[in-house]
Amino acid sequence: MHTDTERCVRAVQSKDARFDGWFFTAVLTTRIYCRPSCPVVPPKTRNMTFYPSAAACQQAGFRACKRCRPDTSPGSPEWNARADSVARAMRLIRDGVVDREGVPGLAARLGYSARQIERQLLAELGAGPLALARAQRAQTARLLIETTELPMAQVAFAAGFSSIRTFNETVREVFALAPGDLRTRAARGPRTTAVPGVIALRLPYRAPLNPSNLFGHLAATAVPGVEEWRDGAYRRTLTLPYGHGVVALTPKPDHIACRLFLTDPRDLTRAISRCRWLLDLDADPVAVDAQLRTDPLLAPLVDAGPGRRVPRTVDGAEFAVRAVLGQQVSTAAARTHAARLVTAHGVPVDDPEGGLTHLFPTPQALADLDPETLALPRTRRTTLTTLVAALAEDRLRLDTDTDWERARAELAALPGFGPWTVESIAMRSLGDPDAFLPTDLGIRRAAERLGLRATPAALTARAADWRPWRAYAVQYLWTVDDHPINHLPA
Repeated sequence: MHTDTERCVRAVQSKDARFDGWFFTAVLTTRIYCRPSCPVVPPKTRNMTFYPSAAACQQAGFRACKRCRPDTSPGSPEWNARADSVARAMRLIRDGVVDREGVPGLAARLGYSARQIERQLLAELGAGPLALARAQRAQTARLLIETTELPMAQVAFAAGFSSIRTFNETVREVFALAPGDLRTRAARGPRTTAVPGVIALRLPYRAPLNPSNLFGHLAATAVPGVEEWRDGAYRRTLTLPYGHGVVALTPKPDHIACRLFLTDPRDLTRAISRCRWLLDLDADPVAVDAQLRTDPLLAPLVDAGPGRRVPRTVDGAEFAVRAVLGQQVSTAAARTHAARLVTAHGVPVDDPEGGLTHLFPTPQALADLDPETLALPRTRRTTLTTLVAALAEDRLRLDTDTDWERARAELAALPGFGPWTVESIAMRSLGDPDAFLPTDLGIRRAAERLGLRATPAALTARAADWRPWRAYAVQYLWTVDDHPINHLPA
């Protein structure tokens, strides 16, 4: 979009927050870059230039605006809606892969050479993987500086910087303030947290956001010991590269309040990325709802509660295991089966606020699972153990960067994996916005009530007009049935 100057200028002059994260405005006279919704008086058109990423702005010598804080914009929705190499690379960079594995590790995961990835990212985003990772490190550093009392040396290494000198230079260059000045400036306002070890932050999103199905689904399917709904917040444990964490997510009118307990602050980037992915916060609800409203049967559902998101997962392998446990049983039964696995094979953790007790077991922890201990039909035991073996041996990957169609084919080749299970995993683990569940009981009930033919073939044909947002259409169709997943818990 950044190449459409006229459209970008209109968005800046109208301070349209819908375009935050789509592009960034750099002001030639002040050498500052802003988000489109920046509250200051818009600059003259001749003084504006536009970039597709904050990293590209920084690489061109612009510093972040202190008013609108463009580094905290929602991510571009393109990276969630696409499955090409650039989108997959952006999801991996957002997860901190470059910090942990370098550019060679990023390229290896994508199956390309480092030079090819560099060229593709430069062509589309105006910055290579190192510059994009640097911009993310700067944002992480700012969060740690402003929301914790960690010494600056610990902040530097936790944010992913290789040296304190690089940390200081980057913060000064990006924010035009030294790290100490950033902390002093933040201290003048209300402190976000006074609890040692707690990182409190706001997760932005594009309005509207309807929390009913999003948090309702997560709460209704919560696995005891791993997840819970308490005091208006969804809480769960997180398995992270350097340790573990506990997160509490609370819906607010203009943001999601996030409280993180981390055993190692180096996991902050990954934890934030997982939370944003879980809640689908980088979606573009205006574009989604506009497409679905073109169907006269869906339009009333959209109008009744616009801005529904697709509830995802913090770990693709975890959801795949839970999807198998939930085959042909009730939500309550699926939770019971999952809770037994957690108690027997999950890693115990300490929850600073009490209530959560375990991490969900990894595929490696379940690799030696005795199928005779499972209270499941024999065929489903085979399905589960086969899935776990494929995940543990890395023959099957269900990460945010996984190719959607390849993963579908690999899942369908496993015993016991029908269309419902495959598409559920595609929707929630892989994040495919066009995943569709024509065999789902809730979808078929909704179709009957709306006067549609409820056969899978007929539903698939009707859903052609909803593409590429069929996963969001599923969320609206589920609201036709009165189920706990559709309601924000009391």
